[in-house]
Amino acid sequence: MKNLFAALMLLISTMASAQNISGTWTGVINAGVQKLHIVFNINKDKAGKDVCTMDSPDQSAKGIPTELVYISADSLSVKISAAAIEYNGKLEGDSIKGTFTQMGMNFPLNLKKETLRYNRPQNPAEPYPYTTEEVKFYNNPADAILKGTLTYPAGYKKGDRVPVVLMVTGSGPENRDEELFEHKPFLVIADYLARNGIASLRYDDRAVGKSIGKTVTMNTKEVADDARCGINYLRDLKKFSMVGLLGHSEGGSVAFILGAEDILDFAVSMAGPGIKGDDLLYSQFKKISELSAKPYSMTKEQYIDYVKKMDNPWMNYFIDYNPMQDIKNTSCPVLAINGDKDVQVIASLNIDEIKKNLPNNNKTVIKIYPGLNHLFQPCDTGLPTEYINIEQTISEEVLKDIAGWINAL
Repeated sequence: MKNLFAALMLLISTMASAQNISGTWTGVINAGVQKLHIVFNINKDKAGKDVCTMDSPDQSAKGIPTELVYISADSLSVKISAAAIEYNGKLEGDSIKGTFTQMGMNFPLNLKKETLRYNRPQNPAEPYPYTTEEVKFYNNPADAILKGTLTYPAGYKKGDRVPVVLMVTGSGPENRDEELFEHKPFLVIADYLARNGIASLRYDDRAVGKSIGKTVTMNTKEVADDARCGINYLRDLKKFSMVGLLGHSEGGSVAFILGAEDILDFAVSMAGPGIKGDDLLYSQFKKISELSAKPYSMTKEQYIDYVKKMDNPWMNYFIDYNPMQDIKNTSCPVLAINGDKDVQVIASLNIDEIKKNLPNNNKTVIKIYPGLNHLFQPCDTGLPTEYINIEQTISEEVLKDIAGWINAL
């Protein structure tokens, strides 16, 4: 009898699945001080089984696997055990009405069948007036294969000698476009450079996109190891007049690490650190707390001790890394830039140290942009919570300055 009942339920479930609520469903959680978009993507795998992933676009998280507890023509129940998340909803009219639960806290979450889209007017659209090529280079000691896009300038012909920049992303696993909230700053920069006579290579970080490699213990030194292989690859092509590096945030540190090795013809540091990691983290913590009206009572020592207890390999290396000596040993021309509303790498603290420690070079330019945040966007406060709502990906003035400086070398 139980087996017959189970078979009947399986049949009912299969029939319901045939007309299920597949597709992309989007809603907003009101968490008091912040509203968060939640997206459920319900599809079928190759075997025809229902699967569901969750996106949290405001936290730049996509494709989070969920356990599909139950699905029918009008009901959905999913959970993510590792994050203590559950969602239970029922189709009413054209909406799924339900409750999102995390860590025991319940929030109403009603979903509409729609795809969340943001206006990003600077993202270039094909066809491009220049040529791109899919390439790959190797970091053999790390067993890593880095794949990316080599972009040639508009009008480029075989034999032309043009400058090229290797682009290195900020901290954390990022794709070749350094994509965040559908902003694609490296794509925008590559497009602008190509329209102004400069080639570029941007690549997916290890284990991101099409790149292969282990990231478990990866730190800034290993990011620099990958970038060094990219610089060597570009030199080996023997196509370019100059080979430089453009790094954002952690990538700015890499610009100085490789600059100190005297393997770059020029370096662009966008919001690159100029002070020791523990000082940078604490200044960031204080600034964000102040702007968020959240009082803090931890001293620097207490905060750093708290961070170290996370036992994160990247963070442990970052805390101890002091860029001063690498900056002092960077003799190539440098463009070091920052926004004065950057709350992650505070301009007044970091640019001053870069300026103090860089060797004299009449081609070096150091500049702070009024009103720009860590991503070089015009902003109100500079808080990361604003990134998603800002339409401009990167200041046009910054793009013009980067291309103009490289072409003037």
